[in-house]
Parts: sequence; structure tokens; C-alpha cells
Amino acid sequence: MPRSTRLVTRIQDLEISPDRAIVASRVFDAPRDLVFRMWTEPAHLERWWGPRGFTITIHQIDVRPGGEWSFTMHSPDGTDFANEVAYEGIHPARADCLSARERPDLSKHRDLFPRGPRTRVTVTVIVETADAREGTEARFRAAEGLRQTLERPGERLAQTTGGV
Repeated sequence: MPRSTRLVTRIQDLEISPDRAIVASRVFDAPRDLVFRMWTEPAHLERWWGPRGFTITIHQIDVRPGGEWSFTMHSPDGTDFANEVAYEGIHPARADCLSARERPDLSKHRDLFPRGPRTRVTVTVIVETADAREGTEARFRAAEGLRQTLERPGERLAQTTGGV
């Protein structure tokens, strides 16, 4: 039986099919405004962004609608990955916090939901087609990389806040 094309997942005002998305979520022991800064300030991003073993060099970051973030991600084997992010929506006072287009065929949404003194972050990577999702997963192990990327800010938060 073919996959359903019914649109079943809603992120901000965008509906997507789950066969076009890679999703990971994590709860951090920190308030949303601090978690937001972890995802938007160079001093924090440079210390945790990416899967385990990766580092980044930030060339430019302008976190606002229409702003851009340019950085190079360095893998443990020395491979460099140039990244260009165009911020489409930033809503720090709402749960639907950051949305960005990283390539014409890929966008990411980072949703920060306050839960008392904690914050749940959900990152959704959206690609154009189910085949593109499978290719992204095969080439970059995207789901595992996303999971590892969500582990690292918790470690940085503990260093920043003394164990929040």
C-alpha cells in the first residue's frame, strides 16, 4: 500500500507529511529564554553545535527574520561542511521559536516549549520529498546527528548555569 500523502504534522503554520520530516526532541533543565540564547548566541553555539566530535566556525550570525547565519561545521575526520542559514521566522515570545531555510530543499524548525522551569526543544528537518529524506538520512545519518546535536546543549547548559 502506498504511503499516505495526507498532511498530518503541523509546525507553525506549515503542514507537512511525516515521510518528509526528521524529528528529534529533548527537555532541558533550563528556562526557555536561556535555551533560546543557547540556540542563537555565538558564544554558546561555538561550544556545542553539531553532533559529537564536530566543531564550528561562525562567519556571520544575524538572528532575525531575513537574517542569515553562515558557518562551517568541521567533522572529526577533518571534512568541512559549509552552512548557510536564512532565518524565516523568529518568535522568542511564542513557542514556535525559530524557523530557517538551510538549502532550497531543506528547512528546519526549532520549537521551544516552556514546561515550568524546563524547556522542551523539538527540531524538525523538512525536505522536499520522501526520497530526499531517505537520501539525507543515508548520506548524513541525519536522525542520529540530530539526536546527538540535541544532547550537546544540555551539557553546555550545565556548564553555563552550574548544573541547572
